[in-house]
Formats: sequence, C-alpha cells, structure tokens
Amino acid sequence: MAGHHRIDYIEFTVTDPSRSRDFYGMAFGWEFNDYGPDYSGIRDDDGEAGGLARGNPQEAGPLPILYSEDLDSTLQSVRDAGGTITQEPYDFPGGRRFHFRDPDGNDLAVYTDVEENHNS
Repeated sequence: MAGHHRIDYIEFTVTDPSRSRDFYGMAFGWEFNDYGPDYSGIRDDDGEAGGLARGNPQEAGPLPILYSEDLDSTLQSVRDAGGTITQEPYDFPGGRRFHFRDPDGNDLAVYTDVEENHNS
C-alpha cells in the first residue's frame, strides 16, 4: 500500500497510446492494463505504477500522483498552502482524486483508494 502523501503513480501524456504502449513495451518490457482507447495503466509487481493518458504532451507533461489516507484533509491542506485546485475531487474506478497546481505552476494530483472517504 502507498504511504500517505508519497508519490505513488505517474501519468505520461501521450498523443497515441497504442504507439506509446509499443514503444515502452519494446524499450523496457513494460506491460499494460488497457482501460479503453485513451488510457493504459503501466503494470508492475504491485498492480500499477503509472499510466499513459491521451492528450497533448506540450500542454500537459507527466503528472505525479500522490496517495492520501484522507483526501478531504489533503485537499484543504493544499488550499491552505496556496495551491490552486484545477479539478475538484471526483470518483474513478477504485477511488477518488483531485488535481492541483503548486505555486510554481507544476500540476499534480492526489488520490485515495477509499471511495467512501469524502463528504460530498
């Protein structure tokens, strides 16, 4: 299990997920879990270590994703520290997450795997 507030996952923005799967598979032997034409998870011994998300890499570089044991508390901490919430918490299969930008403009996300851990 991921540690609280540690980087746990990284998403690479790619223009062609199929081509990127072929590249990373050939270059590093990576294997993938496909979630449709726009997203593939990068498998590792513990489940997934990252993903390939369709988008424009010039507009959105790699996205570090941190784990939180208490998403609502982390959301408030990010706000209190001066982060800008760019995507409010939302559900995804297996959990919830939000996106934010730090004061220097870096985009990050935070997730929890506990779906009921929210007050919405």
